Amino acid sequence: MDKLIKILSEMHPEIDYDKNNKLIDNNVLDSFDIVTLISEINDEFDITIPVEEIVPENFNSAKALYELIERLQDN
Repeated sequence: MDKLIKILSEMHPEIDYDKNNKLIDNNVLDSFDIVTLISEINDEFDITIPVEEIVPENFNSAKALYELIERLQDN
């Protein structure tokens, strides 16, 4: 989770990712951020996020995003 928080913090250091669970709903992350985030996650965690997993529910919080990463690593 620390690696993910580091990636997110580099994008928007002013956000408390432990508490914010509406990153998409509140427009904290925009489409450019999502593309950048997917690329960095793919590199850092050696996974590929399938297009069907690129939905707001998976990107609304660091916790949801980390759960997605764990699910993809288990496959």
